[in-house]
Amino acid sequence: MKDGHIHTPYCPHGTDDKFEQYVEKAIQVGLDEISFTEHFPLPKGFKDPAPDNDSSIKLEQLKSYINDVNKLKDRYKEKIKINVGAEVDYIEGFEKEIKSLLDEYGNCLEDSILSVHMIKIEDEYYCMDFSSEEFEKILNLLGSIEAVYNLYYDTLIKAVNADLGEYKPKRIGHLNLVRKYNKKFPYDYSKNKKLEELVKLISEKGYELDYNVAGLFKEDCGEVYISGYLAELVKKYNVKVVLGSDSHSSKFIDKYKVNI
Repeated sequence: MKDGHIHTPYCPHGTDDKFEQYVEKAIQVGLDEISFTEHFPLPKGFKDPAPDNDSSIKLEQLKSYINDVNKLKDRYKEKIKINVGAEVDYIEGFEKEIKSLLDEYGNCLEDSILSVHMIKIEDEYYCMDFSSEEFEKILNLLGSIEAVYNLYYDTLIKAVNADLGEYKPKRIGHLNLVRKYNKKFPYDYSKNKKLEELVKLISEKGYELDYNVAGLFKEDCGEVYISGYLAELVKKYNVKVVLGSDSHSSKFIDKYKVNI
C-alpha cells in the first residue's frame, strides 16, 4: 500500500511535525511505500497570489529538502520505501520557467505530482483553494459557478498538454480541487463536457491520477476528490489512480483507510 502525496515540515502552510513522525505513522498503519511530495518552488518571476504568500517552499530550501528525504530513505530502508518527490504547480504562462526548474532538479525526484491550485483571469492569478472567500471572489469575477469549473478544467487541460520537459510529472493532483467549497457553492458537474475531455486526455497520455482523500475531511467539501461523476469517468477511461492522503500533518497519514 502506497501513499503518494505527503507534505513535510518544509511546507509553509503545514505543521511543524518532523519527518520521522510521518514515517513512523506510515509504518504504524501498515504502508509499504510513501512519497514525500513537497510543494515545488514557484517559477522565477511569478508572484504568489496566496494572501499569506505561503504556497510553496523557497528555491533555496529545495536542496536541503531533497537531502533530508534521502537521509530518511537510508535510515528506514529496512522498514518502508521512501521516495523523494514534489508537487509541482502548473502556472499558465510560466511553462518555460517551470521546465527550467524541472530540468535542473528533476533528476533528484523519484515521484512527482502536477497540480493546479491557481487559475489565470485576464492578467491576474487567483488561488482556487485558499479560502471560501477567495473562491467567492473568483466566482464573482467569472459570473457563474459553471464558468469557474470550466476555467479550472481548461487550465488542467493546458497542464496535461504543456511541454514541461523530460521530468514533467505524469500524475495529476486532486483533479476536483475545484469542489473544495462545494457545500457553500454547489454545482452539479455531472455530464460536464470539459471534465470528460480532460479525463479522456489523461487516459490518452497514459497519465495517472492522485486519488486524493483530503477533500473528505474538509468542512465545505465532504468528498474524496475523485468521486461521483469523476469516478465514473476514471473507470470509463481506465485511468490509473494512486492513493494520496495529501497529509500536511502526520496524524492524517492513516486516511488511506478510505475505501477506493
